[in-house]
Amino acid sequence: MRTLWQHCHVATMAGGRYSIIEDAAIVTQAGSIEWIGPQAELSPVDAERVVDLGGAWVTPGLIDCHTHAVFGGNRSGEFEQRLQGVSYAEIAAQGGGIASTVRATRAASEDDLLASARQRVLALLREGVTTLEIKSGYGLDLANERKMLRVARRLAEELPVTIRTTCLAAHALPPEYAGRADDYIALVCEQMLPALAAEGLVDAVDAFCEHLAFSPAQVERVFLKAHELGLPVKLHAEQLSSLHGSSLAARHHALSADHLEFMTEEDAIAMAEAGTVAVLLPGAFYFLRETQLPPMDALRRHGVKIALSSDLNPGTSPVLSLRLMLNMGCTLFRLTPEEALAGVTLHAAMALGLGDSHGSLEVGKVADFIAWQIDRPADLAYWLGGELPRRIVRLGHEISH
Repeated sequence: MRTLWQHCHVATMAGGRYSIIEDAAIVTQAGSIEWIGPQAELSPVDAERVVDLGGAWVTPGLIDCHTHAVFGGNRSGEFEQRLQGVSYAEIAAQGGGIASTVRATRAASEDDLLASARQRVLALLREGVTTLEIKSGYGLDLANERKMLRVARRLAEELPVTIRTTCLAAHALPPEYAGRADDYIALVCEQMLPALAAEGLVDAVDAFCEHLAFSPAQVERVFLKAHELGLPVKLHAEQLSSLHGSSLAARHHALSADHLEFMTEEDAIAMAEAGTVAVLLPGAFYFLRETQLPPMDALRRHGVKIALSSDLNPGTSPVLSLRLMLNMGCTLFRLTPEEALAGVTLHAAMALGLGDSHGSLEVGKVADFIAWQIDRPADLAYWLGGELPRRIVRLGHEISH
């Protein structure tokens, strides 16, 4: 169905800028944008449907490019303990931390994981998210990593959202491999990744490069296997210390390197040259009370594309609002509202390998957009919490949540 959407203003986000078109119109057909521009320049169009957007501001659909939305259990008790002075190490010694999420995820059925993840994903969709990534990484064995990725695929079938799946089997060392990290990496490379890729469950491969997770050498083994399987790579890097994981990611032409609080200017140069996107995660920064800021000046100086994401996970970023991350990106990391919006549209699309089809409103791209009843685009980063009045369009069809 060809649809004409009119009486609106558009922040196209082409080139990662607002690229505003006032008094605009959009023509969609077969799920894509057929025409976009000033209403006055639109030639007569044979539209089967005409929609008056009432002067709304239209942006691309929001993209949450780093989430761990599928998991079992709940760690709010640990949050309470930390506020009472119990250290993370003490909580871990009691069996808490990521180990508790692994136990809960392994114990949950696929249907149980689907039901809980569905509620979290719906919270994101209600705010205008039309595309998101979901990582595995709380199963840490073949059967349970498969279970998590199957849930992500089922969510994409049941909900009006595009979902990219990422295998994060190299997230942490499972308890049964304590003291045998190299053996576990061998399992990931020789059994888990080949099997999951063969089943069509994996769109990308991620790893956690950190002193409490895996070394750069171990991560590189994972990356080499991913390349062999024809899968793009991503990396959790420089969150807690500087291991130059982001430079490693750049050498392997990773889609993104994420967190990056402790990255160096050398890392930023490498990422810029490789076209690797910097995904900043202000929710985790805030929740962990981190004080080391990502090197924003270096990222800007060298032209690294900057994305923002929720990092939705049970331990360090229980975030159910991507729009809140726009504000946190501005207030904590000193992004401009324009940079923040690019971070959850075009640059987030690039971080998922979808930059050619998603993230900006241009002819030929998917017709995913939000019509917001706001005064100006900066309002999306200005307002804290609550649902702003909006109409959500995905693949050219208006949807409701």
